[in-house]
Parts: sequence; C-alpha cells; structure tokens
Amino acid sequence: MIYISQDPEPWNDDLEADFPLGDGVADTSAVVQCPYCGEAVEIALDPGSGTRQGYVEDCQVCCRPWHVTVVYGPDGAAEVSAEAADGE
Repeated sequence: MIYISQDPEPWNDDLEADFPLGDGVADTSAVVQCPYCGEAVEIALDPGSGTRQGYVEDCQVCCRPWHVTVVYGPDGAAEVSAEAADGE
C-alpha cells in the first residue's frame, strides 16, 4: 500500500495559456523523403515527447541515419524534416 504524506500540487488553470493543447489530436506519423536514397518513408511520431524534438533515425530502405526534427504546432500538426546525419 502506498501512502502519500502531502496533498498533490493544485491544478494549474493557466496550462492552456502556457501550452495550447488544441483539440487533443496530434499527428502520430509523417512521411519524409530520405536525403540519401530519395524514398518516401513513413515514420512514427511521439507527441508525448514534447513540442520540439530532435533525434536520429535510420532509413527503412537504405539504413543510413537521418537527423529528424519535429515541431508540433498548437493545433497538433507536426512539421517534420529529415536531414543527412553525416552532412551530405
């Protein structure tokens, strides 16, 4: 059994002013073009990781690494770009 000795923090009513949540629906996938082989590849997105994200992902076709950048807008729409990880 878990006992909590403190009351939880009060709800922040200013949350929507600080972080507009839109209608609660955010993009969870995107199609990007591989900067190496040119193939269109669908990638999964994780809206729970924040409104601005950057990570490395390998192409599903040629296996070369990309730098993926994801920026979520207030409406949940994601702007996604993939650039060559080795600077090509």
